[in-house]
Amino acid sequence: MTHRDPAADLPGDGLTRRGLMRWTGLAGLGAAGMTLLPGAAQSAQAATPEAAPTAAGGTRSALSPSFDPIRPPAVPLAVRSPYLSTWMPADNLAGTWPSFWTGRTTAMTGLARIDGVPFLFLGAPNIPGQVLRGMVQRSLTVTATRSQYLFEAGGVQLTLTFLSPVEPGDLRRQSMPLSYVTAEVRSADGHAHDVALYLDISGEWAHANAGTRIRWAQEQHTGPGSTSLTSLSFTPDAPRELGEDGDMATWGTVVWSATDRPGLTWQIGADAEVRTTALKDGRLADTADTRQPRPINDSWPVFAFHADLGNVHGTAETLVLSVGHVREPAVSYLGTPLPPLWKSHWPTWQQMTAYFHADADAAKARTAALDRKVKAQATAAGGAKYAALCALALRQAYAGTELVSRDGAPWAFLKEISSDGNVSTIDVTYPAMPVFLALDPAYLGLLLAPLLDYPEHGGWPKAYAEHDLGSGYPNATGHNDGNEEDMPVEESANMLIMSAAYLARADSRDARAFAGDHYPVLKQWADYLVDNALDPGYQNQTDDFTGFIGHSANLALKGILAIGAMGQVATVAGKPDDAAHYRATAEDYIAQWAAKAQDTTPDHLKLAYDQPGTWSLKYNGYPDALLGLHLIPRAVAAEEAAWYLTQANQYGVPMDVRHAYTKGDWEMWTAAWLRDHPVSDYLVGALYDFADTSPSRVPLTDWYDTVTNRQSGFQARPVVGGIFALLSLAE
Repeated sequence: MTHRDPAADLPGDGLTRRGLMRWTGLAGLGAAGMTLLPGAAQSAQAATPEAAPTAAGGTRSALSPSFDPIRPPAVPLAVRSPYLSTWMPADNLAGTWPSFWTGRTTAMTGLARIDGVPFLFLGAPNIPGQVLRGMVQRSLTVTATRSQYLFEAGGVQLTLTFLSPVEPGDLRRQSMPLSYVTAEVRSADGHAHDVALYLDISGEWAHANAGTRIRWAQEQHTGPGSTSLTSLSFTPDAPRELGEDGDMATWGTVVWSATDRPGLTWQIGADAEVRTTALKDGRLADTADTRQPRPINDSWPVFAFHADLGNVHGTAETLVLSVGHVREPAVSYLGTPLPPLWKSHWPTWQQMTAYFHADADAAKARTAALDRKVKAQATAAGGAKYAALCALALRQAYAGTELVSRDGAPWAFLKEISSDGNVSTIDVTYPAMPVFLALDPAYLGLLLAPLLDYPEHGGWPKAYAEHDLGSGYPNATGHNDGNEEDMPVEESANMLIMSAAYLARADSRDARAFAGDHYPVLKQWADYLVDNALDPGYQNQTDDFTGFIGHSANLALKGILAIGAMGQVATVAGKPDDAAHYRATAEDYIAQWAAKAQDTTPDHLKLAYDQPGTWSLKYNGYPDALLGLHLIPRAVAAEEAAWYLTQANQYGVPMDVRHAYTKGDWEMWTAAWLRDHPVSDYLVGALYDFADTSPSRVPLTDWYDTVTNRQSGFQARPVVGGIFALLSLAE
């Protein structure tokens, strides 16, 4: 075993999703820092850089990389779908293995040979007989769609870009479960240098169980404009369709491709053998190991490309690669397997991948434009630190979802990553909603489609909205027996608010059709709320880790605003009498709510009506601003805003009086609701400071401790789309 990191061997088989909280953060342990790599100091001294600014505004030593605009707790590398989700849980790309969001190693190695001297820039390989120097990592720049590293060594500059496109409004491109890896090399000292690059990925990308047998293939294929590429693919030898092991898919194919260029060679084989061949021969053998299928941990097969770039001058030499995980079917819905949406556009993954490579330059331009848009709009909405949080959140939010075809129509499903693993959980879709409203409201409509279809046609037996479409992704088996994690007021209100928000931003014709088609079930849920929302009984709610609660002031607020939202739905559906009824009810209830929730102090609202002396973060005020309902009295909002500042800790405002932890998505919802008050800027800054400095090196968590600066649980969840709450209010 020549490339394993023992710290990456996390619990797998039989581990419950909630059990993730017990070992969260472990993936980063044991990672070697850049300064431990032989030769790093010498390379750095040759370049004589000045001290670099840190993301938090301090300075780092000349050997430390700079981060712009934030130091991510884990850096998104290939983050495109629930099963293509690879991260770097460390500051430096060299010295640590990339990992799946759970912390399981998904090994990737990067080597540069500069004027005959080998350097490491990615991963943590142990190559027999080699003491590798490390390229000096100068910087990491994070945008909404890419993570871009800058390295220097031997007079050469390497820019390595991990681009996971987000394509608002373009379902064809958004449906592709592929991510770019691009290397650009140029001379940094004015002299020509002989340079070659080597990159590989391991069989660990195919399955969570390293004892799983995999098989592989190599092929050449072409795309539009005669783009030619080489693909190395591998898959479990005995795939278990529509299954998971350790949250990784047990079926599907990993595809690792390179656009053909002069000097490109490839090889599939044992990690030590292939990497040694590259360094010894200056090329790979263009051969595939014939001993297959075999277990992932049997000589650790890797899938490698080597590009001899020749003499490199000031003009960049470029190597374009991509990595993907393709599955067919993608999910099942009530027993029917559904194909991925990309199959509606390309018959095979080979054709899709060829198109993806032919589209690389255009994708780079499109995503750069999106990066600029997000940065500019987010900065205007909440400042530079807020823009940094939006950049960090975008890929993670979209990658929790995927597009499928249902009878020829596009649908979107969402995985409740790292908490329960449910299919299209309503109270996970709901906090993610702002990112879709800000960038692509039609996508929210696609996420709502199956959530509405199930109670309308699928056999859901209860008067209120379901919690999810199935207990374990990717199987939307429903809950026709009614046995699920009921959240009656929570989920009914969530569906009404999301529907109203979608209608406000949808094309007028689509909005009228949506309101008309779904009016009966939306009205059913609204009437349930009329009967139950003002003073909710002892119910579960989205923050289920805090337990059931009765008479919750925050849950009541959500329900009341949802009744107001139903008035807007009724207006779009052409039912003015219903619209007037729901609006009047919401106005009556909000007045009663303000009195019931007011603490006797009286300078803040209570956690629950019957708990004087308590308080909680009333993040459910955000829909009042989002939908323009103007139901919450201004004096109440001002009172809450002032109170939260008195409860602030170093890294945020706790969710309520009972705990020091908070949720970042709800903090940003609160910041959006109270955007005209000083607490809004405080909440943005506190969440930024947590993400920028937390020692919990995991994909951005939404649940963390405001005192210890550490993750409390959850990671990589799509709910970070809630960070876009401020941006969703922008005109």
